[in-house]
Amino acid sequence: MEDSHARSLCKGISWRITGTLDTIFVAFFITGHIGNAVTIGVTEVITKILLYYGHERLWNIIRWGRTQKGPTNARSLTKGITWRVVGTIDTIFLSYLITGQTVNAFKIGGTELITKVLLYYLHERLWALIKWGRVYKDSEKEEVLEKQSVS
Repeated sequence: MEDSHARSLCKGISWRITGTLDTIFVAFFITGHIGNAVTIGVTEVITKILLYYGHERLWNIIRWGRTQKGPTNARSLTKGITWRVVGTIDTIFLSYLITGQTVNAFKIGGTELITKVLLYYLHERLWALIKWGRVYKDSEKEEVLEKQSVS
C-alpha cells in the first residue's frame, strides 16, 4: 500500500495547519500577546517550508540507512529527530526575533518540542483511520476486499 500524491499533499497541509495553530497557541500562552503569537506562527509557515526542503535535500545526499527496500528504521528515526531539532531551533530563533525575550523564546521552543511530538503522533493516528487516497497493489486490493466482504 502507498499513499497517493493527493493524500500526501492533504496530510502535509493538515499538519502545517495543526503545527501553526500549535505554535500560535503556545506563543500566546507564554507571552500573553496575540499579535506576537500570530506573527511567530505565520512567519514559521514560510521558514519551516524552506528549512524542511533543505533538510530533505541534505538527507538526500546522506547514504547511511538506505537499502534496496527503502530507508531503515534507524534512518527514519534519526531523520525525524534531526528535523525536530531544526524545527525547535527555528521556533526559538523566530520567537526571540519577534518578542526580543530570550527566556520566552526558549519557553516557546521547549514547550513546542513536547506539543509537536504529541500532536504529530495524534495526526498520524487520525490519518491512519482515513482510507481515502490509499493506493493498493493488486494483491493487496484483493485482501482488503476479502476482509471487507467477510465482515
